[in-house]
Amino acid sequence: MSFDDNVDFIKELAQKIPSKMTLIVLYRPDTEAAATDLAAFGLITRPFRDGVKFVFDLVPLLMSAKLIICDNYYAFLGGLHRRRDTKIVQIWHAAGAIKKFGWEDRTTANRSKSDKQRFQAVYDHFDEYIVASKAMGNVFVTSYHENFDKMKLLGYPRSDQYLDRNWQRVARQRIYRAAPELKDKRVILYAPTYRPHQSFKLPVGLSDALAADASAIVVVKLHPVLRDRENAVREIGNPRIKFYHELATSDLLAVADTLVTDYSSVAFDFSLLPNAKSLIFFMFDNEQYQKDPGIQDDYLDWLPTKPITTVHELKQAIVAAKPTNFDDFNNWWNTFNDGHATQRVVKRYVQFLKSH
Repeated sequence: MSFDDNVDFIKELAQKIPSKMTLIVLYRPDTEAAATDLAAFGLITRPFRDGVKFVFDLVPLLMSAKLIICDNYYAFLGGLHRRRDTKIVQIWHAAGAIKKFGWEDRTTANRSKSDKQRFQAVYDHFDEYIVASKAMGNVFVTSYHENFDKMKLLGYPRSDQYLDRNWQRVARQRIYRAAPELKDKRVILYAPTYRPHQSFKLPVGLSDALAADASAIVVVKLHPVLRDRENAVREIGNPRIKFYHELATSDLLAVADTLVTDYSSVAFDFSLLPNAKSLIFFMFDNEQYQKDPGIQDDYLDWLPTKPITTVHELKQAIVAAKPTNFDDFNNWWNTFNDGHATQRVVKRYVQFLKSH
């Protein structure tokens, strides 16, 4: 576990597996809060970092497992020796992809031969990929050089919450309890992609839009790596530009009217929510991003709104607040994210455990 949004799925799986089996959660340290929740639920949890301790303490555990479910790319899988009947499943952490990754990432071509062999060894260790659409299945086929028959059209368990009215209500309560100033306001959530080679700057179009819409508040949600940049941005001093790094992005999506993003997978989650009114793709560095790491070749065919590239266009789009129609977008990417994905995924792998 390197993402904290599959907790409910893990709990459900733990309750359904055969009684003679044990579910153990290995987690990256930055998901400690989720791991604490799982431990309180009664599960065995163990933190892990790549290194000697991991090799000696946890690799033997993985080698003896019947089922391994991963939510990300883990390099150690490339050299893992496992039992013949072990199944390794990739559950991923995003319902769709705007930017390229794996073999499609243009920087991969510059890697050494040994790096490329190592990458493919990891990809090949996955027996199945859980996906929410044929579109995402095809992305894995091209990005990981895998066969489509490995793609299981089950939907992502983590997506169920966005279609659950009770979760939506509780998420809003959590946000309004921590940030009551957002209640009864038009919340514009700005969630940009992390760019490792570029410093963060708040688009002036956001401030300009606030001047034109007295009911709006901008919430900026930066990648955790960029948290130290918040103080510099705060110096702008606009009281209607807020930072809540302690609040979960998923919860903030539940109170947002407008999402401004770029190449982030957060757009695929937002589009499932009933409060989602408008989605704006602010791709100011589109030309550069197409070169490194790359953008899906057909992205203009399925984005629900035309991407914009200038701060003037950004201001205009926010002020206009033109409603976004998500129907075609969700049919393409969220086909099996219908609120019942957890049930299907748990059923499939419990059956596997019972039959082996």
